[in-house]
Amino acid sequence: MKTTLLYGNDGLELNLPDNAFLVEPKNLPGLEDDKEAVMNALKNPIGSAPLKEIVKSTDTVAIVISDITRPTPNHKLVPWLIEELDHVPHENFVIINGTGTHRDQTQEEFVQMLGEWVVNNIRIINNHCHEKETLVNLGESKFGCDVYLNKDYVEADFRIVTGFIEPHFFAGFSGGPKGIMPGIAGIETIMTFHNARMIGDPRATWGNMEDNPVQDMTREINRMCKPDFMLNVTLNREKEITAVFAGELYEAHDRGCAFAKEHAMIRCDKRFDVVITSNSGYPLDQNLYQAVKGMSAAHKIVKEGGAIIIASECSDGLPSHGNYSKIFEMASSPQELLDMINNPEFKMFDQWQVQKQAVIQVWADVYVYSKLTEDQVNGAMLKSTQDIEQTLEELKSQFGENMSVAVMPLGPLTIPYVEE
Repeated sequence: MKTTLLYGNDGLELNLPDNAFLVEPKNLPGLEDDKEAVMNALKNPIGSAPLKEIVKSTDTVAIVISDITRPTPNHKLVPWLIEELDHVPHENFVIINGTGTHRDQTQEEFVQMLGEWVVNNIRIINNHCHEKETLVNLGESKFGCDVYLNKDYVEADFRIVTGFIEPHFFAGFSGGPKGIMPGIAGIETIMTFHNARMIGDPRATWGNMEDNPVQDMTREINRMCKPDFMLNVTLNREKEITAVFAGELYEAHDRGCAFAKEHAMIRCDKRFDVVITSNSGYPLDQNLYQAVKGMSAAHKIVKEGGAIIIASECSDGLPSHGNYSKIFEMASSPQELLDMINNPEFKMFDQWQVQKQAVIQVWADVYVYSKLTEDQVNGAMLKSTQDIEQTLEELKSQFGENMSVAVMPLGPLTIPYVEE
């Protein structure tokens, strides 16, 4: 069986055994006229008056976008929002890049994300989670921390959040309120959002919105300074817009999540010895930190003691910012990592991603096909592969000639599950 994994910008072709089980949703076509669909959604939103009617010409307008690790088509959505709000002077807009704990974007990256016109005409800022002077304290969360959000966002007269909706490995679904929390939050708030208890809760998982503490916290914090309007989309494997959800934050997001769940969640009858996955290609597969999402999706259907093979280009490295790679140096095994992170006295930036990865590694071996060096991969307690087909052949010595294989070409754009 021939298939192509989403990998970088060009994809990765594989020749797999004919009995490999293909796990992917029906590929929805992109909208015939995506601009018309978005503009119509702005004029006929869910649970809200039309956007243009609720923004005054004198308002300062903050538009929150997702950063470069997400494939949100901001180069379309942001210009269309500004076009719809043509009665608002350009100097009244500010675009806030929801970096969360990620690095700043460069000028060139902003051009790639938003287009030259927006970069040349609209004020754009990166959220800086560590700089308290750029944040506002809104009070205390019931989850036990002070709530800090971006000052430009809080002080704007009208607030818009953009994004795209897909299943998320601990928030249930991305998009909606996650654009604000953790997108433009302060580090103290983000650390609580990602602490070991929250991330380790079994309800904090793919596609689950019921009693999910992570989703509950992001919604609670959004209520403390709620976006006045949401514009989210869903995408297909070509990153084309398949549906538009605009309007009141919670109602519009819930409708988008239901749509994504219907098309992205795939039931499997059994677990597999080996699961081959991608990390959805560029931009999500820019670094190994983000690749944990693809591993986590495969974890849903791999047997205990099985193997996951993930193709993630990692053109941006491990990444270089944060403590992701440093935490691996503090223990000698995935189980030791979990024991360390689950200690209430342990608190370290990026521990949440290592925690999710370690849970997977305790369950199954993980092989990584990427542009990373073997030492970089091994340093994260993972196994490196330079040839997926050869690694698959070698795994027969472990699982037998009749080993079961599943392949997820779209990575975490597809979320499989087994009812057990």
